Amino acid sequence: METPTAQASASPTPRCCIAGGGPAGMVLGLLLARAGVPVVVLEKHLDFLRDFRGDTVHPSTLEILHELGLLDAFLQRPHDRVDELRASYEGRAVPVADFTHLPSHSKFLVLMPQWEFLDFMYDEARRYPGFELWTDAEAIGLLQERGRVNGVKVRRDRRAGQPREVELHASLVVAADGRHSALRDAAALPHISYGAPIDVLWMAVPRLASDPDATAGHIAGGHILVTLNRGDYWQCAFVIPKGGHDALQARGMAAFHEEIGRIAPFLAERLPSALPDWDSVKLLEVTVDRLESWSCRGLLCIGDAAHAMSPVGGVGINLAVQDAVAAANLLAPALAGEATDKEIDALLPQLQRRREWPVQVTQAVQRFIQDRVLMAVLDGAATARPGRRLPLPLRLLARWPLLRRLPARAVGLGVRPEHVRSPNSPRTPQ
Repeated sequence: METPTAQASASPTPRCCIAGGGPAGMVLGLLLARAGVPVVVLEKHLDFLRDFRGDTVHPSTLEILHELGLLDAFLQRPHDRVDELRASYEGRAVPVADFTHLPSHSKFLVLMPQWEFLDFMYDEARRYPGFELWTDAEAIGLLQERGRVNGVKVRRDRRAGQPREVELHASLVVAADGRHSALRDAAALPHISYGAPIDVLWMAVPRLASDPDATAGHIAGGHILVTLNRGDYWQCAFVIPKGGHDALQARGMAAFHEEIGRIAPFLAERLPSALPDWDSVKLLEVTVDRLESWSCRGLLCIGDAAHAMSPVGGVGINLAVQDAVAAANLLAPALAGEATDKEIDALLPQLQRRREWPVQVTQAVQRFIQDRVLMAVLDGAATARPGRRLPLPLRLLARWPLLRRLPARAVGLGVRPEHVRSPNSPRTPQ
């Protein structure tokens, strides 16, 4: 993997500046550059080689890569293919989602380290002369003129030990900088917060050849653990009640190891060495929110900057990429042409009208699962007792394979999947 390096802007005023080098930012950057739009993507870290929580590439994203003619090359990158998702309920394995019948070219889900995904997108995007990636470049504020956003304040080279601030002007600024978006806050865009009754602890545990292969969710003894197969290690997500982190720490690491070991016995013996202290366990404070308005004059928010998703279903990246594709479909012709600032601003609310309904539906389902399913487990109401059968939804999924296509469709494709309709300008190899 070639590490991206910081670049100096070849153009003093790119048409579009995208804050955030995550999946949404890199996909949008590629699509705009492909359409002939001069675009700069700002990535606040030095490179992509860092720990991410979201490493799933959904069939909807794979379909976009197919439409771009990039799927075969993408699948040459290291990845694990998932045709079926399974759950373990008090030690009883149940198939939950079957992707093999999806109406898409890729009837499977891919598990790939997110830095591989981002590096692939960078390799493809930089083939276009109008694309630039600035690394070690954090968007910290907005530039405005006559009440319209016309650029960003960027803190550069802080991690390289030479901090400085620069101004980058652009016809359009896109905030794709996550749920803690500095640009969203700078624009003071109001949002609706739904909260969440859960938090998630993330950790990595070495994987042995004798371990199961499948990525799975485990429910046992009033606890929930998701194990994602990352090849030589398991990326584990342990669900806890909101605010329960301090109480868990107070019980000590040995008690925590014991809880994990009861849910996934095959991990038990390696937990003390894999998780020696609380520094090896990362807390994700779950929140679900949505901006009332995703844009203002000169600024557009997409992905988690516009709508923070719950980790339920792992669909946050899916929604963010769909936003990016829809934004490129809508804006690329105007940005590649001679559209005025006023004409660009008139387009921005259309993106929200296109994408808000899928977001609302997805968040409603996530909130229902959080409140009615996950909390029932954590409160002990769904814990199995001797002689008790599987919960009805799991019994139905176990008995009727056809039903497994429904969660596969919801997770794999989501609500109103987008397709690439942005133009393709001639490519200039670099």
